[in-house]
Amino acid sequence: MPNLFIFVLKRIAASIPVLLLVTLISFIVSHAIVPNPVKAWVGFRSNPQIIEEYTLRYHLNDPLWEQYFYYVYDLATGNWGISPTTGRPVLQEIATYFPATLQLVISSVILSFVVGVPLGAIAAIKKGKTDYSIRMFYLIGISSPPFLVALILQLILSYYFNLLPSIGEISPTISPPKTITGMIVLDSLLTRDWPAFWSSIHHLILPTISLTILIFGLFGRLMRSSMLEVLGKDYIRAARAKGLSKAYVNIRHAMRTALIPPVTVLAVAVGQLLGGVVVIEYVFGIPGMGTYTVEAITTSNFPDIIGVTTIFALGVILSNLVADILYAILDPRIRI
Repeated sequence: MPNLFIFVLKRIAASIPVLLLVTLISFIVSHAIVPNPVKAWVGFRSNPQIIEEYTLRYHLNDPLWEQYFYYVYDLATGNWGISPTTGRPVLQEIATYFPATLQLVISSVILSFVVGVPLGAIAAIKKGKTDYSIRMFYLIGISSPPFLVALILQLILSYYFNLLPSIGEISPTISPPKTITGMIVLDSLLTRDWPAFWSSIHHLILPTISLTILIFGLFGRLMRSSMLEVLGKDYIRAARAKGLSKAYVNIRHAMRTALIPPVTVLAVAVGQLLGGVVVIEYVFGIPGMGTYTVEAITTSNFPDIIGVTTIFALGVILSNLVADILYAILDPRIRI
């Protein structure tokens, strides 16, 4: 246990320079695009006195290194600026949009794991045509642009066959559940609002499938390579020599060990999906971070753009940190 604690502390310490590098890049880019960001925050035609007030408040007359210090300090203390579009703090804006994104990412990761891992195991066990077909399936999924997959699914399942809704989080004829977490599926489940629950599940299917196609091959390929490695181990041969059935050995012994790499990649997949979710949310009209990002970019809303960049960077860093910790828990050798 002490080794695990030290390992976690080392990983957290290693994440800090990465986060500082991200803040430095966003600081440099924002100043390169708009030397005086106050004009972008309050509007280029605002009263000069207001611009001067904000310039003094955010130390924009100070040397750049001092500005960066205050910039990092404000980020660390939750002062991420004010959105010029809504007049609300950027952190509040992110808190409004982030739950919908988190809901979509979680559902996509779960479905990717549930689909990819069994297919990877089957590909390792059933060599030949089955293995080749599954690997081609992975390749097609990984190489398909997410927005194209989303549009095709909308066209076929929504417009041609009218099986699933193509836009939004819930039917306009159904009242949303009471907000608890901000994730509409979970909130409707917690409040036992079954009409809202089934409607939100119905609306979540297409975007989840679109993102799942993007990464399920990651789990499948890892499971296949891990399974092939485990099947060649001496203890697997010994189990078969004892007369145990092939299915029992594969499921009971081989799959349990082979699951370690796919499980540890669960957290990494969350970080990967944060990039793909932007397009998917915009296509399906989901009010999440993707929609928020597109709106911020199209309106040149720099405080919101910097906030989105920071939160996505935090998501990737934290997901990799969790992946390292999971790996250390499942495989104690990594702690040494």
